[in-house]
Amino acid sequence: MNNDIAQLEPRELWTNFDALNAVPRASKKEDQVVAFMMDFAAGLSLDAYKDETGNIIIRKPATNGLENAMTVVMQSHLDMVHQKNNDTEFDFSTQGIKMLVDGDWVRAEGTTLGADNGIGVAATMAILASKEIAHPAIEALFTVDEETGMTGAMGLKRGILQGEILLNLDTEQDHEIDIGCAGGIDVTATKTYTEEPAPETGIPYLITVRGLQGGHSGMDIHKGLGNANKIMNRLLFQAEMHAGLRLSNLQGGSLRNAIPRESVAQVVVASDKEAAFLQCLQMAVDDIKFEYRSIEPSLAITAAKQDAVPPSVMPVAEQKALIQALYAAHNGVYKMSAALDNLVETSNNIARVSVEKGSISIQCLTRSSVETSKFDLANALRAAFELMGCDVEFSGSYPGWAPNPSSEILKLLTHVYEKQNNAKPDVVACHAGLECGILGRNYPNMDMISFGPTILGAHSPAERVSISSVQKFWKFLLEVLAHIPAKAR
Repeated sequence: MNNDIAQLEPRELWTNFDALNAVPRASKKEDQVVAFMMDFAAGLSLDAYKDETGNIIIRKPATNGLENAMTVVMQSHLDMVHQKNNDTEFDFSTQGIKMLVDGDWVRAEGTTLGADNGIGVAATMAILASKEIAHPAIEALFTVDEETGMTGAMGLKRGILQGEILLNLDTEQDHEIDIGCAGGIDVTATKTYTEEPAPETGIPYLITVRGLQGGHSGMDIHKGLGNANKIMNRLLFQAEMHAGLRLSNLQGGSLRNAIPRESVAQVVVASDKEAAFLQCLQMAVDDIKFEYRSIEPSLAITAAKQDAVPPSVMPVAEQKALIQALYAAHNGVYKMSAALDNLVETSNNIARVSVEKGSISIQCLTRSSVETSKFDLANALRAAFELMGCDVEFSGSYPGWAPNPSSEILKLLTHVYEKQNNAKPDVVACHAGLECGILGRNYPNMDMISFGPTILGAHSPAERVSISSVQKFWKFLLEVLAHIPAKAR
């Protein structure tokens, strides 16, 4: 137990968050946390059910006086994004997250924190464990694999849940109440090529892009943050044009839903072109760092001479096609919403680029709150990658969540928020992928809403959650649960 965390208020929430963060819970590897949650329910003598996908539903009866209120589904996802800094020694498969208190923030030591969506899970655990908190009948739904495909929500069958209202506790600004979200689709381009021997007289260099902030590829896409894959490709484009470099291998980014922070390329330069290579590279670095000077002050780009020439490089034609296709492929905001102010409608994140041993793989996550726009951008990416000879696959498509401004639960949350804060909440739709849209396919009559505490830097080692915001969120949640309306007669 981390005593610094467990002493924070509300203690019942933070104690559960501390216990949860001691359990490895990577997407698609949730066996340990699923067992942890089943044991948690058994310890409380609560009815618990694990479905075929691995989702857990824990049921708790209403407290005295709220027996006639509508049943509430409290929904959060168990998995978390596993990201760490390159210089951090950490094994996500065996170690619990190392947390620390930093002023008003809780953060982790060199890794993601898991506040997304661990705070929502911990809040629900605290409600389930309490003998004092007033609440209606609860169905606590803990889904799996939200971060890498939402397969938990997709696999939840109709008829399992009986609740009339769903509280999704997975948004990241405490002044916002979310009533809609974007859908998404994975766009993956692959190609093989025949490697060529590297020029024996060539000079090997390792180009590295690092120090970028990274972040959530939906919630942070509008900020103009640097994408390591696009920055690296810009460097390679300039160096190829002016110095004819040869690319041996390239590794950039990691997770599809995280803006890539780092990229590394191994290249070979002809000895008589070394000066031109270094000169054009430095000019490109100066331009890029100037452009990102305000938003990415820690951006570092280096080119280090290596001791040994790599054994192989890409053929010139395939290399040129790759660099040009990546330059043409859209990254970032594609279209803003015409229906809601300041909402990104459609975007793309070039999340992962891998070139090695005769194989190319490019992974993108395209998001949109409008299905036709989502496929428009996905097809634009397909066109760019097919022009370089790639096979392109669309997978993992999931729908958005259409806003309902007339929602009854929205009216309750707005009333409670105004009462507690003497201000109106921001009623928004977000550009992240929430599970509400997917769950709504099998539960179309369920009134859904999403809210949560302020979390910054999700999906990156800079992730942190505000302590005072968690207190605000907790107070808000308890008041909402105490005033859930009665069932229709």
